[in-house]
Amino acid sequence: MQVNINGEISPVEEARISPLDRGYLYGDGIFETMRSYGDKIFKLDEHLDRLYDSAQAILLEIPYSKEELISEIKRTLGANELVGEDAYIRISFSRGEARIGIDPTVDIEPTLMIITKPLTPPSPELYEEGWKVITVPTRRNQVATVSPRIKSCNFLNNILAKAEAKLAGADDGIMLNQQGFITEGTVSNLFIVKDKILKTPPLSAGILAGITRKTVMETADRLGITVKEEDLTRHNFYTADEAFATVTSVEIIPIVKMDGRLIGTGRPGAVTERLFNNFPRLE
Repeated sequence: MQVNINGEISPVEEARISPLDRGYLYGDGIFETMRSYGDKIFKLDEHLDRLYDSAQAILLEIPYSKEELISEIKRTLGANELVGEDAYIRISFSRGEARIGIDPTVDIEPTLMIITKPLTPPSPELYEEGWKVITVPTRRNQVATVSPRIKSCNFLNNILAKAEAKLAGADDGIMLNQQGFITEGTVSNLFIVKDKILKTPPLSAGILAGITRKTVMETADRLGITVKEEDLTRHNFYTADEAFATVTSVEIIPIVKMDGRLIGTGRPGAVTERLFNNFPRLE
């Protein structure tokens, strides 16, 4: 694997970042994960817009134009012989290398890292059988702390939730907010279907404004499916007709069981399948 660090592409075994880099020391950075479908990077502009929004929110100035970042992404894909292939793409910026201390106003150059690798498609069983999830003790960050709308390198919240789910034998963990409402999975946004209405938690619940989430909502609207953003409880999921998660790398994942309770028939539902079959992969 070839990795791009500050425009220099080298084998991952030789790639180096300073021990004083604030991304390592403090999780002081931002990132985006994307995927390509052949020659097309899915929703590239939207992902880069969110990257720049996250940077602005944490007072990090990205020293690249969007055109320059796109060029670096393509260079990295080329170095890994992934041009025209389905690929996973991760782009991140830390605040950079500085003396030890948490002051973010020091004059330093951000560190860019781009990682690309082949995107292995999920097994058909994932879509046929779906996820079994649990709600976990770890709560979502409150909006008043580090906003979940910032896609930051401070990911310990989600990592702990994933660990709790795995220890319980579940595929993923669902986090609640401080008020007890459903927020999101460890790397996914969430939806339910009840009486043919598609429902998803609002941004105000403390969730990431997911690109795939938005795409699914637009697809539903195009198909004539009513979409509502509203606070959802565990009871709403337990009694839903269908449920699913959205993740950029795997699109739509049916959720068939939560906290030991079957959702609907315990199989992927008709609305979920319709949205999956009409997902605009090449837009």
